[in-house]
Amino acid sequence: MTRVAEEQLNPLVPTLPDWVVPVTLLFLALGLAYLGMWLGWRRRARKHDLPPLLPAPAVSDLPPAKLEAGGRYFGTTVSGDWLDRVVAQGLGTRSMVRLRLSAEGLDVVRVGGSFRIPSAALRSARHDQGIAGKVVPPHGLLVVTWQHGKVLLDSGFRLEPSKGGEGSAQGTGVTALHNQWIRSIGKIARDNKEHTA
Repeated sequence: MTRVAEEQLNPLVPTLPDWVVPVTLLFLALGLAYLGMWLGWRRRARKHDLPPLLPAPAVSDLPPAKLEAGGRYFGTTVSGDWLDRVVAQGLGTRSMVRLRLSAEGLDVVRVGGSFRIPSAALRSARHDQGIAGKVVPPHGLLVVTWQHGKVLLDSGFRLEPSKGGEGSAQGTGVTALHNQWIRSIGKIARDNKEHTA
């Protein structure tokens, strides 16, 4: 039946343009996909029952830093499983970061929620190539292992060498910078272990 015939049969009911039904179905499918992702994110947050994070102090109250660097926070996973991403307590939000290492611990200052890893919670640090499903070049990631509640966690950072500094070539500068952090965090972890033994 043609459109003219339809209009003649029922002139009081307006006809819909041909694009309305497909566009409505598309928006419905997108809405269902978004709802599914949101429910999955909430389920993952409940999977890791973590106590609240220790907040980092205000920038003006931060203790003197042994090391400080800017970079990117890639996420946190359960230690030993680089794909078991932790999203509880805001740890799943990737963002720019400013790290400060002091005698009191590692302050992770970021837009997605700043927090402190107390020095007593630091276990180790190492190079890695990936975390939370994100892969970078070899030795491109600084992974800090720390204890939070009953869970051992790995947090991944890619620090940026200062521009124009020694060894600021893309690969060399990042590796050298990460090595400095690995040595310092490792020393704090060893000192803490000796004091508790």
